[in-house]
Formats: sequence, C-alpha cells, structure tokens
Amino acid sequence: MPWGVGPYSVLWMLVMLTATGVLVGLVVWKVPGHAGPDPATMGLNAPVLPPAVLPGLLLATALMLAGGPSLGPENPIIAANVALALWLGRRLLPRMPGGLWAALAEAATIGALFGTPVAAALVISEALAGRQLKGLLWDNVFGPLVAAGAGALTTTLVAQPSFDLHLPAFGRPGWGDLLASLVIAPLAAALGLCAVYAFPYVHGVFGRLRHPMVALPVGGLVLGLLGALGGHLTLFKGLDEVAELAQHPDNWSAGEFVGMAVVKLAALLVASSCGFRGGRIFPGVFVGAALGLGAHALLPAVHPALGVAMGVLGMLLAVTRQGWVSLFTAAVLVASPAIIALLCFASLPAWLLVTGRPHMQLRTDGTPVR
Repeated sequence: MPWGVGPYSVLWMLVMLTATGVLVGLVVWKVPGHAGPDPATMGLNAPVLPPAVLPGLLLATALMLAGGPSLGPENPIIAANVALALWLGRRLLPRMPGGLWAALAEAATIGALFGTPVAAALVISEALAGRQLKGLLWDNVFGPLVAAGAGALTTTLVAQPSFDLHLPAFGRPGWGDLLASLVIAPLAAALGLCAVYAFPYVHGVFGRLRHPMVALPVGGLVLGLLGALGGHLTLFKGLDEVAELAQHPDNWSAGEFVGMAVVKLAALLVASSCGFRGGRIFPGVFVGAALGLGAHALLPAVHPALGVAMGVLGMLLAVTRQGWVSLFTAAVLVASPAIIALLCFASLPAWLLVTGRPHMQLRTDGTPVR
C-alpha cells in the first residue's frame, strides 16, 4: 500500500486509528462515568449501569465505530438498552421484577442486532435456567421471544438490513459436506481459542500503561499497523467487509483469506484489550467467514456457503461461548435450511473443544471467566 495520504493508505490508517484512540481516551478519562466498566469484563449479559454512565458509553462507542477498530456495537448497545429499560420500567410499573425488564431489553436488542429472535429468546432462557422457574419452557421463553421478535421486526421495517451474504445456493448435503463441516468448525474454534488464551496477557500489557490517554492511543497505533498489514477489509466491525468478501470469493487465494482472518483476530484481541468500547461478535463473524472462504479457495469442493457457516460457528463458539447465538448467526448468514442440520452436527466437536476453557471475558481482577 502507498504511504501517501489517501483512502486506506498506510498513513491514513495510522493517523485515523491513533486519533480514534485519543478521542475515545478523552471520553474515558473526562466524561462522567468514564464510559462504563472495563469492556474486557463485559459480555452479552450486560451489567445494569446507572443512566448517567450511558452518554459517555454511547459516545465512546460511536467514535470507535466511526474510527475503524475491530469491534462491534453489540455489548454497549445491550448495556444501554438494559439500563434504560430498567430505569423506565421501575418508574412506570414499579411492581414488576427488575430482572424481567433487563431480560426483555436484552432479548429485544439481540434480536434487533443479529436478526435472530429465536436465538435471543434461548439465550435469555439459558440465563434464567439457574432460577427456579415454574411452568413449561414456553411459558418462560414466550416473553423474551416476543421482545426479540419485536426488535428484529423493528430493525427490518426501519433499516431493511440483510444478513444474508448471497453466496451461491447450497443444495442437498453429501458425505463430503459432513466431513468438511466436522473439520472446519473445530479448526475455527481452535484459532479462536488462541485469542482467548492470549486475552488476559494482552489486556495485562495495556493495563500496565494505566492511563486511558496512553493505552487507547497506543492501541489505536497498533491497530493501524495491523490494518496496514491486513488491508482495509480488516478494519471496522467487519459486517460490510465480510459482505464484500462474499461477493467475490474467487478474488483472493486461500493464503490471503487466512492472512486476513489472523490479522482481524489480532485486531479484535488488541481492541478488546486496550479499552475501546465494543463487542466481539461482529469481528468474529468476519474471522470465521474469511476462514471458511479460505477453505473453499484451498479445496473448491468445499461449498463457500458451507465454509462460511462452519467457520462462523466455530469462531463464535470460541469467542462468545454462546451456543444459540453462534448457531443461528451462522445460519442467518447463508440462509440455507439444508445447512442447519450440518451446523448442529459440527457444533458437537467445536463445543467439546471450547467447553470448560476460559472465556474471552475477564473478571475485574484480570482473571478469565470460566
């Protein structure tokens, strides 16, 4: 890439990513609430934040999304919606349990963000599984399911998003497809686990920098260097970029796909560790899709839709440890009912690989969640 100033030049990437680190660092340092807790400690199950924290959190998230770090909007948006729903719910219907408002808000936001209302309801059912709930499963899932459906439908009516990557149609699965599924998904999960195990160490390195006006600009500079290495498609949250990869899957070699996947995963690791506010699912989708397309480029017998679905499934299982979100997100991307059965089979070896391992989420003392 040229070093001159221009769209996606090396200089542009270095300046923009470093400047984004400076701006987000100022928000974390000076804005009341400091943009919420350390994002490395946050997952989809968001803590209930005071409303006063939300302006700084949303501002830091907006700057991050505009500036190019490899994170998605999901964690901050879920946290903001949960806080607002709880705050309003307690004032309008104070007799309702506070946990109900949080669960409905979380389900609705997941449905809106990923277009997977059934997955959102099942995620909430997992969160509620430890409580002694009476009645049938449907009784407990119905509320979150309706909330998630409302969120997904609202997004569809207002923004008309499409998660379908419009890959070539996948026909009847064969034995070779089953074998490819059982190989690609665990390989993607294994690569994701590399980032998971490195997470507390990289987070510790940035933690030693202590001040957000040091850690975030340094993190932005590192992200700029990674962007220069991997190309402009490895910047930003990754959803638009993965659509570009899927439009022309034959334009890159297997090595180039794998290279972009590794760089994107490294960028996700750095952005999550240095203090940028954001989630890890959207960039994880890019990494998994790039791996799947790399498998297709290496072995053309591997259908590109199959490769993408299995790569995304394995990567999200490792990065999020959310089985339902991983399964349904992979299915939504390829929009092929025939692949769903293969996804269910491939989830077994991938899940056996990741279960019991550390999560890509830390406790406040810096130790990984298990």
